[in-house]
Amino acid sequence: MRDLLELTGMVIKTSSVGDYDRRLVILTRERGKITAFARGAKRPGSSLMGPSRPFAFGTFKVFEGREAYNLQSAEISQYFEELVLDMEGACYGQYFLEFGDYYSMENIDGSAMLLLIYQSLRALLKPSIPNHLVRRIFELKMMVINGEYTEHPPKKVSDSANYAWEFVICCPMEKLYTFALTEAVFQEFERCVEMNMERYVDREFHSLEILQMIFAAGS
Repeated sequence: MRDLLELTGMVIKTSSVGDYDRRLVILTRERGKITAFARGAKRPGSSLMGPSRPFAFGTFKVFEGREAYNLQSAEISQYFEELVLDMEGACYGQYFLEFGDYYSMENIDGSAMLLLIYQSLRALLKPSIPNHLVRRIFELKMMVINGEYTEHPPKKVSDSANYAWEFVICCPMEKLYTFALTEAVFQEFERCVEMNMERYVDREFHSLEILQMIFAAGS
């Protein structure tokens, strides 16, 4: 009989399979990124319907198959419902999931990446820190986790922007979103993160395109 595994993670991607099933990509602490099938998740009243939504964070009980896992049950501690109801916040959140899908791999320790995404989604719910700053902090820290960054900003900047850069690189996840920047300093910090992204990230993200459309419509 196959062993039942208990993994802590977050659903970062979902797609339909047939009339009733869903295919999930889950970023887990123990095994990195995994693919799991939620059989019957689209049936009315299915206990797997909620856990099969993007942003669902909790404990997933799965059986390991030859090419994928099969989800038996889940205990979800956070659905990030407030975020899902906010169009801009949901787009930023979806971008974080898409970025996580880009960087994560199977059979690695996914603890740092999972914690970063979790803390970043929580930060999007805080009115004290603007979403555009959350985004740039998230991008830089994600690249730090994956070893694709420069120790110092890639261009000459003010002391404040340099401090922000070094703070994001070195600080623990729990304290990542505890500072604000003036508009001038933010622009310096943002440009440095963009330069790092241009150097290391070779992908276009669909969720960013939607964000740009939202900003264009509101301007």
